[in-house]
Amino acid sequence: MNNVDKGLVLLQNKPLIAHVIDRLKPQVNEILINANREIANYVAFGYPVLRDENEDFLGPLAGFSLGLQHAKHDYILTVPCDSPLLPLDLTDRLLNGMSEAHADIAVASSDGDTHPVFCLMKKSVLPSLIEFLDAGERKVSAWQKSQNYIEVDFSDCCEAFTNLNTFDDLKALEFKLTEA
Repeated sequence: MNNVDKGLVLLQNKPLIAHVIDRLKPQVNEILINANREIANYVAFGYPVLRDENEDFLGPLAGFSLGLQHAKHDYILTVPCDSPLLPLDLTDRLLNGMSEAHADIAVASSDGDTHPVFCLMKKSVLPSLIEFLDAGERKVSAWQKSQNYIEVDFSDCCEAFTNLNTFDDLKALEFKLTEA
């Protein structure tokens, strides 16, 4: 998106991150935002903003690590800022799947696709994540699958995982939402 901070891009006159926060608020007890640019704009949403500790971009796992370190609760849920339609029951379904499987990490999947950044994890996985990052590894799914991991099927609402990577994606979703 032309190097624009995606979380602040407008969809229906509202930043993408605001859509995500609105969907998360009823599902979680705490919201932390991981951002490395436009910090003041993210702080304005009223939640703690965590910046990556490493100046090199380490990807989503750096945000996972920050969440695990700073969250006040035993579980953290991670979601991207560019998926404004995330399921309203994401937390419950991931937690149920995790509990049933006695897993440490639950990841959303739909129609055969895995969505690694839609993830619920126990804080107890932090040491293994730090070790993975310290070894120079960055692939989210590789780390997740090295843990006691489960995928939870969301094929009944796969459109919820639509992420917006281009302005064309944004326009298409805007059109779809106005048609509904």
